[in-house]
Amino acid sequence: MDAATVLPVVWFFIIGFGVLMYVLMDGFVLGIGILAPFAESEQQLDQMMNTAAPIWDGNETWLVLGGAGLLAAFPKAYAIALSGLYLPVLLMLIALILRGVSFEFRFKAHTSKHLWGICFGVGSIAAGFAQGVILGAIVEGMPLAEGRYLGGPLDWFSPFSMLTGVAVVFGYALLGSTWLILKTDGPLQNVAFALTRPLVAVVVAFMGLVSTWLPFLSSQIMARWFESGNFVWLSPVPLLALVNAVVLWRAVMRRADYAPFILALTFFGLGFVGLVLGMWPNLLPPSLSIWEAAAPPSSQGFVLVGTAIMLPAVLGYTWWSYSVFRGKVAADSGYH
Repeated sequence: MDAATVLPVVWFFIIGFGVLMYVLMDGFVLGIGILAPFAESEQQLDQMMNTAAPIWDGNETWLVLGGAGLLAAFPKAYAIALSGLYLPVLLMLIALILRGVSFEFRFKAHTSKHLWGICFGVGSIAAGFAQGVILGAIVEGMPLAEGRYLGGPLDWFSPFSMLTGVAVVFGYALLGSTWLILKTDGPLQNVAFALTRPLVAVVVAFMGLVSTWLPFLSSQIMARWFESGNFVWLSPVPLLALVNAVVLWRAVMRRADYAPFILALTFFGLGFVGLVLGMWPNLLPPSLSIWEAAAPPSSQGFVLVGTAIMLPAVLGYTWWSYSVFRGKVAADSGYH
């Protein structure tokens, strides 16, 4: 196989890995913001935010990797996606900025502390919803002809994309609640357990609803699952997701500290794997494959050298930061 065949596959998995890492690692921080209205006091919200304060901004690195990698390796897909989805993308970026500003300003504010807490929650909910809408629009399929986007500025708006938007908000809330179980104890952990129980049921229901809807989309993203007996060897993915959900529920009911967060991450990971298996080899369903969207092999190879240097560095920094700030966060911990 030549470079023009292999490099797009390599970049597909690099970008997929970056997107998955962003969803998992920034997802629980957005989840904290989504759950901010359930804080029983300003002090409890302080503790919720302090659990992520030392590491939240580093999680944004993975979003940059995914976006920059898409631009460098698949410029045609990047241009099409931005042409059709610039409104939800713009909403996501504005919401992430609001979330980040609120995170910093709230710890410094005195008279406006409550206002910045509201902004933190609104920014988190809006960012999660926008990301879900983007996902739903891509999965539903984008109108293309000869590699050109044929739709209008609002073609992303549909019942399915609205469903995925809400589903992602609840999914991030589940990541946030299980993170709080992991990082806190006492009254806040009790609140987190109380929120996690219904969230598990709601997220599993959304996963089932979205999966049931997929075969009826014009993108035919689930066709691969039922072609040529593929379901036999692909079936372990949904089965593992179902088993994972049951084990997660049981871990929450027995008030385990570490297992709920790990199992929530695994549930998201299995969902992502199922989505990738359904999309392959298209980067933008229904018809733009990774080879049609790829940059020249010389460009992909050149950028791959830098990625091979930077990706281990980012992974190392991520591991180090989470290792340094491991353990429970006390109610009287401060962020400066």
